[in-house]
Amino acid sequence: MKADLCVEVPAIPAFSVRWAEQKWEAEQAWRLRREVFCEEQGLFDGDDRDAVDDVAQLLVAVHVDLERPDAAATVVGTVRIHESEPGVWFGSRLAVDKAYRSQGRIGATLIRLAVSSAHALGCKRFFAHVQSQNVPLFRRLHWHVLAEETLLGRPHHLMQAELNHYPPCHTPRTGFVLEGRAVR
Repeated sequence: MKADLCVEVPAIPAFSVRWAEQKWEAEQAWRLRREVFCEEQGLFDGDDRDAVDDVAQLLVAVHVDLERPDAAATVVGTVRIHESEPGVWFGSRLAVDKAYRSQGRIGATLIRLAVSSAHALGCKRFFAHVQSQNVPLFRRLHWHVLAEETLLGRPHHLMQAELNHYPPCHTPRTGFVLEGRAVR
């Protein structure tokens, strides 16, 4: 008799990285930001929301369970973008759930969609104030440092994206689908 060749393959998570449009997406993104910037990093007391949120477009990375399509989707990453003056855009409040940081590409894909979707809307320059520990990631993604500064008592770098590495994305509401690593 032949041995059974069927082997259970671990699930591979999928992530939809897109502009937030649903109320639950925004609520989960703001919850995640509170966890990262208020509880984990202690940068804000209670809530990190500010006036920029009133004009910003929120982006989310949503975990989708392919084995359980009826299961609730969960926001595991977020960033916001806004146009500060014609052609000048900023990204801010990039956050990835601690449990998903090992995926390694969620933050990078959020950054890619942030810059690419702004580029499609006429962005000529895209900036971000980046915490020092995240500068290597941004450099790998074709950003360069303009200045070092202290914000909220922590070292940051004002960085600018090299737009030629970010082709315009005209479908930000669909965004990108990202396959994660197998769950063990």
